[in-house]
Parts: sequence; C-alpha cells; structure tokens
Amino acid sequence: MSHVHAHQHGDHVVSACSDHAHRHGRTVARDPSARLGPRERKLLLAFALTTAMMVIEVFGGLWSGSLALLADAGHMLVDSLALLLAFFGAWLALRPADARRTYGYGRLEVLAGFVNALTQFVLVGFIAYEAIMRLRAPVQILSGTMLVVALAGLAVNVLVLRALHGHAHDDVNLASASLHVLGDLLGSLAAVVAALLVRWLHWNWADPVLSLLVSLLILGSAWQLLRRSTHILLEGVPDGMDPAEVESSLRGAHASIRDVHHLHVWQLASGSRMATLHAELHEGAASAPALLAIRQMLAERFGIQHVTVQVDSGECPDTTLGCRGHGHP
Repeated sequence: MSHVHAHQHGDHVVSACSDHAHRHGRTVARDPSARLGPRERKLLLAFALTTAMMVIEVFGGLWSGSLALLADAGHMLVDSLALLLAFFGAWLALRPADARRTYGYGRLEVLAGFVNALTQFVLVGFIAYEAIMRLRAPVQILSGTMLVVALAGLAVNVLVLRALHGHAHDDVNLASASLHVLGDLLGSLAAVVAALLVRWLHWNWADPVLSLLVSLLILGSAWQLLRRSTHILLEGVPDGMDPAEVESSLRGAHASIRDVHHLHVWQLASGSRMATLHAELHEGAASAPALLAIRQMLAERFGIQHVTVQVDSGECPDTTLGCRGHGHP
C-alpha cells in the first residue's frame, strides 16, 4: 500500500512519496539465505553446465591434441568465472538495506556486469593472439574428436542461452552473462565449422580465421554492454527517457502544480528507476493531491517507483543551486 508523508523544513515543505517501506529496488530486498529467485537459479544452472562442458573440452582437447578445443576450454573457464560472479552479484543484491547502504546492494548486479564486460576485452585479445599464432604455425588436430566435442559444446551453450533468455533490457547482470554464453556458442559453432573444413577440405587455417571473426562479434557486444553498465554506474538518465518530457508531463499532472524543476532521474540497478524533483505549487494549494498525482504519473508513464519531492510553497529557496534552468544533471 502506498503512502505520502511530509514534514516542515524551514520555510518550505520537503515531501517524499514512495512505496510502502521505501522499496528502493526492483522488488523488496530479501535475505540472501532465503530461497533463490528465478534469476539466481538461471545463473547457477548456467554456471554448472558451462563448468561441466569446460571439463569435457579439456579432456577432449588433450585426447585429440586439439589446441582449438583447449583454447575454447580456456574461453569457457573465463565464462564460468563470469557466470559465478554474476550469480554472486544477483545473490548479494537480495540483501536488504542497512545503516551503511540505505539503498541496499542492488548495484552489485551492475558492477558485476561491468566487470564481466571488461573480461570480454581480455578474452578477445587472447583469441586474437592465439589465432595469429596458429596462422603462422598451423597445427594438426584430430578433426573427428574435435567435431564431437564441439557439437556437444554447441548443444550445451544453446541450452544455457535459452535458460538465460528473457531478461529485462536494462538487466546488465543477466545481459553480461548471456553475452559470455553467446561468445561460447559462437566459439563452439566456429569449432564445428572448422572441424568440418579441416576434415573434408584440409583447410587448417579455417580454425584461426573463424576465431578472429568470432572475436570481432564479441568485441562489438562487449563494447555495448560496457557502455550500458558504465552509464548506470554514473547515474545517467535511463535509456529511452527524456527528462524534458518528464518535466513537461509533471507540470500538467495536477492543477495545483505551477512548475517542476531541479529534476534528477537515474537508475539504481536493473529495473530500479528513481527521481528527485522540486514541485512549485500555486499559492494556497494543498500538497497531498499534487504529491499523489506526481507519484502516479511517474509510476504509470515512466516506470519510476521511488520519487522524492520537495514542495516549494513559493519561489525555489535553493537559489545557490540555480534551480531554474539546471534541472538535469
């Protein structure tokens, strides 16, 4: 149940409007020792399957003498660690807010996504280096064994990617995990194609060339993920949201609102949008209806569930902040 509360602050009223118990995140934070949610179970399943496939590729690479499979196993090792990091990020984000972190631990998910994106750049560098070395000095592999193991890896990666599918657009933690799995899938697909080309056409150069192409695809996706996670960590405006449009809409939210300014909109974590603003009311107008209208407008039209509103009974008192004309960070 929602509520509105206000208290006097100097010559104006400072008011806040939020969900019951101040829900700062996507959902109410719960104890991490409690039962895991669907997102955490997805990440744990992805980690288990990826780790199991990595072990199989290590043995397959050693048995066949295939450096390609061993390199892909190294790829999956990095991805297993990334999935484990993503799981712990989502798990720790379930911790409730405390006296030291009043917004909770939800941003750990974004931080995990940021770190995972950085590991992709390291991985791309490793793949490119190995590919160049193999072009300079091709190695012989047992293409039959390589094909069987690569097909198994492809099947596992498809299964894991389906398990992680359906995350929210702004959930950078699951997005980063999906990116790692997608890189694995492309790597396994390239290994399958390379094994076929080596087996039937004796093109030993196919493996390093396809590895380079895959690394370019991973590089593009990693850059996009890095930009998104960095934008959230810098408390940028959520994607697809125009602060000017938000201000304009709020000015017409209720007849008692004369002006809205000093608006700040940001994203705490995936799906957790927040806002602070000043609302200047007409003389003699009650603040409660205006606060309720502002909250409903932000929640229903812009998906902002937590908003703090300072109600100005007259001109904006924060003259040193330059309220007018400086409403956006």
